Amino acid sequence: MPRGEIQDGSPLARVRSLCLAFPETEQRESHGEPCWFAGGKKTFVMAAQEHHDDRTAIWVAAPEGVQSALVAGEPGRYFRPPYVGHRGWVGVFLDIETIDWPHVEEIIEDAWRCVAPKRLLATFDASTDNT
Repeated sequence: MPRGEIQDGSPLARVRSLCLAFPETEQRESHGEPCWFAGGKKTFVMAAQEHHDDRTAIWVAAPEGVQSALVAGEPGRYFRPPYVGHRGWVGVFLDIETIDWPHVEEIIEDAWRCVAPKRLLATFDASTDNT
């Protein structure tokens, strides 16, 4: 599959669906890979199909301390990604046998919350409080 493309039914297709569920999120290509932007401006998830040992993964913005806890706790699932790892981002392998999707959903929501403008956070929280 060419770089930057997401195959339907793939783990990246599910990630795309999770990311685009947040208000005013856009998907654009950056450095040849799909990325998702909160409010159209700040990246919160990046696909990494060829940037880490030719494995399929995502790089995700994370609150302080999360990267070290995840990598230490489950190094077969999580890693410190190059380029953005020094900023606390966490890498999540998607080419493993069993993906913990509920946890990946939480990680993606946390990533969105890390970079989303306050206005979007308020809109999202108000919409989820009413459900």
